[in-house]
Amino acid sequence: MTIEILRQDMVTAMKAKDKETKDAISSLIAAVKKVAIDEGVRDDIPESLVDKVILKELKSIKEQIDTCPDERAELKAEYKKAYEIVEKYAPAVLTEAEIKTIIKTKFADVLATKNKGIVMKAAMGELNGKADGKLINQIVSELCK
Repeated sequence: MTIEILRQDMVTAMKAKDKETKDAISSLIAAVKKVAIDEGVRDDIPESLVDKVILKELKSIKEQIDTCPDERAELKAEYKKAYEIVEKYAPAVLTEAEIKTIIKTKFADVLATKNKGIVMKAAMGELNGKADGKLINQIVSELCK
């Protein structure tokens, strides 16, 4: 996903007077810009960075849904709508089987050390933004036993 596509979709939502979509995309763009500035990339924001931020925002919205009390049904519905909108822009994440295969093939030499820290460092460099970090950690722990 590129920031330009997000901007175009936000303009489309504004023209359609779709406030929920506009707000969700606007918050995504703001988060991407913030991370880009923090990483020293102001102008040419790479797709990998945008994807990473989208996954982080998706996770954040999911936590908001989970922690929202049931008495606040209207707020929970708002979070769910935002989750659905952001989910459309999220990159496809790898399955558990795909992650295992990648770790076993690309990092077989590192995996042979059975040192979880070294394996995690190598795997996260390759899989960051393509899979959930908790799932990668769980798989690496399992493979290092």
